[in-house]
Amino acid sequence: MSCSVRRGSDVRRGGPRWGGAATGARLATMIGGLALLLAFQLVGELFVRLTGLPIPGPVIGMVLFFSWLRWHHPREGAPSVRAADVLVRYLPIMFVPTTVGIVAYGPQVAAQWFPAAVASFGTWLVTFILVAWVAVWLRPRRPKEEVA
Repeated sequence: MSCSVRRGSDVRRGGPRWGGAATGARLATMIGGLALLLAFQLVGELFVRLTGLPIPGPVIGMVLFFSWLRWHHPREGAPSVRAADVLVRYLPIMFVPTTVGIVAYGPQVAAQWFPAAVASFGTWLVTFILVAWVAVWLRPRRPKEEVA
């Protein structure tokens, strides 16, 4: 029995595995977006190192990136938007090291479950309140209607 599928092809799409020049352009766009994200993280790290603030550099970089996004309003296919979409798509993979740590250090986690639960709930609550406050703050304001 012989196989009729060409070597190096993708059966699901019925074509070559890589899309040629179009895929190369998308990859270059995504690399540019990732470079932009890493540049903001680097600027945040440098800012923290120079000022001595007790805030993580990536947090400062994220705030700077958010400010840049609010100022530039990138279009849908912009490199920064494309890179962010890919990172969000693969976000669940970021939880694998945490899960491995919980499994590896199970006895220590079991011994300290109450402080960990209180800290987790507290940080969740603070995050929930801050996100709600920022959402209300960023919501477009409607002018008040004048009463005749």
